[in-house]
Amino acid sequence: MPAAVSDVRTNDEVAYDQERLRQWREGEARAGGVSRRAMLGLLAAAGAAGAVPLAAPARAAAAEPTIRKPLPPEWFVPRGTNAETRFEALRGTGHTTPNERFFVRNHTSTPVLDAAEWRLKVWGSGLRGRHAEDRPVEFGYDDLRRLPSVRRTAFVECAGNGRSFYASQQGETVTGTAWTLGAIGVARWRGVRLGDVLRRAGVTRYAEDVQPRGLDAEFVSGGANLGRIRRPLPLAKALDDVLLAYEMNGEPLPADHGYPVRVVVPSWIGISSIKWVGDIEVSEEPLYSPWNTTLYRRFGPAYPPEGSAPLTRQTLKSAFELASGAVFTTGERTTLHGRSWSGAGAVAKVEVSTDGGERWRRARLHDVPRADTWTRWSLDWRPDTPGPAALLARATDVRGRTQPATSVPNAQGYLFDVVVRHPVTVV
Repeated sequence: MPAAVSDVRTNDEVAYDQERLRQWREGEARAGGVSRRAMLGLLAAAGAAGAVPLAAPARAAAAEPTIRKPLPPEWFVPRGTNAETRFEALRGTGHTTPNERFFVRNHTSTPVLDAAEWRLKVWGSGLRGRHAEDRPVEFGYDDLRRLPSVRRTAFVECAGNGRSFYASQQGETVTGTAWTLGAIGVARWRGVRLGDVLRRAGVTRYAEDVQPRGLDAEFVSGGANLGRIRRPLPLAKALDDVLLAYEMNGEPLPADHGYPVRVVVPSWIGISSIKWVGDIEVSEEPLYSPWNTTLYRRFGPAYPPEGSAPLTRQTLKSAFELASGAVFTTGERTTLHGRSWSGAGAVAKVEVSTDGGERWRRARLHDVPRADTWTRWSLDWRPDTPGPAALLARATDVRGRTQPATSVPNAQGYLFDVVVRHPVTVV
């Protein structure tokens, strides 16, 4: 086993990533095909300029769409290579997000893959056998489906969800896709445990990191080709609750959501849940990638010059199932609906204010609060004063965290957790 291997074998994400960052900076971790010099250049740019400039993603052909499924305007807000779900489009849809209304986050464009030809290659120094790095263990689509399956209801959420509110509510300039709150969806995933696949592939006790990689096009950022999307996980996390999913809400994965197989890492930021997974490296050495060095970390005056530790778990949020600027009638009773969620555990309570934050009332919860998914809620309201108004919802999770009134900004606008002011008009 290499001398540089760390003794950190834990699913304590913060401790793990801080240790990996130190190892990578000191030359003890590999960056997966991107030279350390190039990575350091990108990192310096992030620290100096506050963000890494993202190049426009290349498309395979001009006629090919970036997203394959229809994007009706009553359901989605197009955002470049992405599509944000309108929260009002979730009203009455049930606990899970229908596949056709699930948000899309693409770095490049959705690939079209054939399950019959697809292979998952598991390889690396962390597997048994002298030639494990050169001779991957392969699984076909049918091979995975023959393994014992599990089902798990969990959200996938972009780390930048809510980013636009840093500007609109706090006056802070940030970079990246201007999501409101619709870069999240909850699905009932079916697949196999990543841990079961790793054990069948021969993972050893010396393995440190597990890094899935997607089959979408290579990504170019800041003039550097960063390769295909990949992000390492600690072995303990990979063996815990991570899925290789092939079904979404009882159907085969749609193309835009990772067909034929994707990774699902419950409650972690969306970049961890690699779509269109094609290979998984299992390494005795610490691994690093651009997606937890220059990207998906927090930079800014409140953080060290080298940035925060890489992001792992999602934060706490609430959203109304209501269009921005919705109109209500004075004296007419209505019921407000919404959803709240936390990456740290189940939502314990939700409070709603209909007067801009002066008074708060506890909402009724419509789901048994559970980790990894959201909780639906409602509150009756009879507006009595005409004019503009602001509706607010704030959640508290089982860890005792409550959504704050303001958030410390970061240059790339990650992990916004503030109570959002939802504008409406009473006539």
